Amino acid sequence: MLIRDVAVLQVKLVFDSLRDLLLVPVSIIAAIVSIVKGGDKPGPQFYDLMHLGKESEKWINLFGAAEHGRPSTAVSDRFAGRDIDAMVSRVEAFVVDEYKKGGVTSQAKDHFDKMLDTVRRKAQRDKHDEF
Repeated sequence: MLIRDVAVLQVKLVFDSLRDLLLVPVSIIAAIVSIVKGGDKPGPQFYDLMHLGKESEKWINLFGAAEHGRPSTAVSDRFAGRDIDAMVSRVEAFVVDEYKKGGVTSQAKDHFDKMLDTVRRKAQRDKHDEF
């Protein structure tokens, strides 16, 4: 079972990579088309592509073989409520707030450094708790 799962993962990684390579230029083109077409709510071409990408993610099911391993609720709980979108939103809010205050200052840099240190410490604690 393990050798099969490793081989299937390799094939899925290739499909996932090809999809990602294709999505880079296609997503930019879809965004440009969405902007050019405009309309009441710009972006349908781009967001349609995002839905297609999400469906392809389900189809590839990159980590489907995880079901064959030992059950671990700790792993799923570790990332609950945390993802790249949430991190980008926090950074974006920080940058916008600093811009509204008059631009990114040395104080902003200090706040950003503190935020990164907090993230690093939390990651280290999570890694330590894993063992």
